[in-house]
Amino acid sequence: MSFTGKYQLQSLENFEPFMKALGLPDEQIQKAKDLKSITEIVQDGKHFKVTMTAGSKVIHNEFTIGQECDMELITGEKVKAVIQMEGDNKLVGTMKGLRFVTELNGDIITHATTTGDITCKRISKRI
Repeated sequence: MSFTGKYQLQSLENFEPFMKALGLPDEQIQKAKDLKSITEIVQDGKHFKVTMTAGSKVIHNEFTIGQECDMELITGEKVKAVIQMEGDNKLVGTMKGLRFVTELNGDIITHATTTGDITCKRISKRI
């Protein structure tokens, strides 16, 4: 299954408590929660390019399955990560105390990121 495509955010779960746990200020959280971000994924075999655009903020990440890479978090911080693939529709990784799972089911992609006991889910639909 190919992840390649553009996805528009449809819904968020636990966004505010998650962002507070990351240390983002309330003002920034309020602005961010109303943005309908677009995520574009280009998959070429085991190599991925991911661009997330939310308002004027653009985050570019690029990685190859199983290889260490530099990733930018939503906070702007750069961290090291290794992304693994489970089955043909799930990407799993950990970085700086965050565990994330990206799962593709048909035209719906779910990004679940966990810190401590708080999980934020971003559900997007292919456009």
